[in-house]
Amino acid sequence: METRAAVTRDKNGKAIKQKISTKGFIKLIRTSKPKYSLFVGGLILGIAGSLIQLQVPKMIQPLINGFSKGVDYKQIALIVGLFLGSALLGAAGASVLGFFGENVVKRLRSTVWNKLVHLKVSYFDEVKTGEIGSHLVNDTTQVKNLLANTVPQSLSSLILLIGSIYMMIRMNWHMTLVMVIAVPVVALVMGPIMMFGSKIGHKKQDALADFSGLSNEVLGEIRLIKSSNAEKQATASAENDIESLYKVGRREAIFDGSMQPIMMFLMMGMIFGILAYGIHLVATGAMLIGALMSFLMYLMNLIGAVPTLASLFTELSKASGATARLNDLLKEDQEVLHQGAAVDVEGKTLKAEHINFSYDEGEPILTNVSFEAKPNSIIAFAGPSGGGKSTVFSLLERFYSPTAGQVTIDGQDIADISLDSWRSQLGFVSQDSAIMAGTIRDNLTYGLEGEFSDDELWHVLDLAFARNFVENMPDKLNTQVGERGVKISAGQRQRIAIARAFLRNPKILMLDEATASLDSESEAMVQKALDSLMKGRTTLVIAHRLSTIVDADKIYFIEHGEVTGAGKHTELVATHPLYAKYVAEQVVTN
Repeated sequence: METRAAVTRDKNGKAIKQKISTKGFIKLIRTSKPKYSLFVGGLILGIAGSLIQLQVPKMIQPLINGFSKGVDYKQIALIVGLFLGSALLGAAGASVLGFFGENVVKRLRSTVWNKLVHLKVSYFDEVKTGEIGSHLVNDTTQVKNLLANTVPQSLSSLILLIGSIYMMIRMNWHMTLVMVIAVPVVALVMGPIMMFGSKIGHKKQDALADFSGLSNEVLGEIRLIKSSNAEKQATASAENDIESLYKVGRREAIFDGSMQPIMMFLMMGMIFGILAYGIHLVATGAMLIGALMSFLMYLMNLIGAVPTLASLFTELSKASGATARLNDLLKEDQEVLHQGAAVDVEGKTLKAEHINFSYDEGEPILTNVSFEAKPNSIIAFAGPSGGGKSTVFSLLERFYSPTAGQVTIDGQDIADISLDSWRSQLGFVSQDSAIMAGTIRDNLTYGLEGEFSDDELWHVLDLAFARNFVENMPDKLNTQVGERGVKISAGQRQRIAIARAFLRNPKILMLDEATASLDSESEAMVQKALDSLMKGRTTLVIAHRLSTIVDADKIYFIEHGEVTGAGKHTELVATHPLYAKYVAEQVVTN
């Protein structure tokens, strides 16, 4: 079943239309494997409360008609008891459905989070971090609200609506006919207003998503902004989004401010008209006063039920984009970590054979790249910035797959090896090694299974020439390093990353400009740690230091995505003019 269209956005931020799909919504809920017993139990309690509520106006009729003969206190007590029972059942049903909704959103968020961490790197190249966070928090919350609040309330309201109309017809079909004519007229007047409010809601959601994405992107690089004196530029970049939010907010304020008076005017007008007609019937003897009061109580049920049912469509519209986005996310291709053989790569030759690769079709990054790394050898990649050296490392880590050619280990395509087995044997240290918020202990053991003693951690810190500065910290191994390691220096971050690599004990080590951004003192310390780490391992290194290049067993010079020279240092100096120029300048840059 598909109903009204809702506006959402694609990965590029362009507005696209999504249709509310019941099938898609049910499919999404099933992925969370919810506790349906809570939903059914809460629904039964809510329906029971609604059915009891339908009996109260009917019981009031003889009570009012009999006031002239005295007050029936037992009847009053029974009515009050039914009122309380209906309220308690409704509250219990709402609570149980609330538990159900929280259970759904918990499992759904776990499912989405598990999906996110297993998605391919290419997905994160296309989608902003703020949008991903919105999927995880906002979209799942909208789905929960629809499932746990709007749908059950609408069902209870539908029972009240149908039951009240049935009872009203039995009491006085003339007044019911007047009411049946009046309510649709009011609904027709309210329809366009509600649709306008729905459009404003969509525009606000889109504007909030844009602003959230921008704020995450800008604030995530706050140090760059401050070091570049770019506060004015950062402020200006947000002005458009803030202005858009303001304009939408003004329209929303006008809508919210005028909605209540309009609703009140229409409702009171309808009630007054029906009441006037009822008084006329009572005056002419066609209707008793008790019946009129009961009728008005049923009318109150209707007035409460109709807006709830009308809001169902608004909530469906809001949830349609969230449902579509979550389903699209869950359909994305993901990495399968344990598919393939577990292979020990120690002592085996790593070889790339005629590799082509491009991020976007028609824009090649690597063309016919081949290289070989024999066991325990040091292979260096040199060349100008943007030549494709780091892309080679991304292919080796299997963040991407070659568009042509293959990478093999002793003749076996690494694509046939399980990702878990392959990556567990790789160690990677980059020029800006990732440090997670947490303690030094957390960062050393990140991604590793099993328990590690303090002695083991101090040992790898020794090997990485990091023991001294860690010992001088107030909490030593339990010192908090801050988000992205901002509480420690770049050199210290590098040495912790190297210590982590020692603890990981990789068979193949990859170093991507690991000392490029350090001062001379830190560079010397990190280089000593790297020299120690490289011993007895197959090492692939992207380097700018001439000493690393000179010591390599083989150098591959990559420019414009192609290997234009390969050999030892002396061979390339003699045969490769650009490499010789780099050597003459005493630097090989990335």
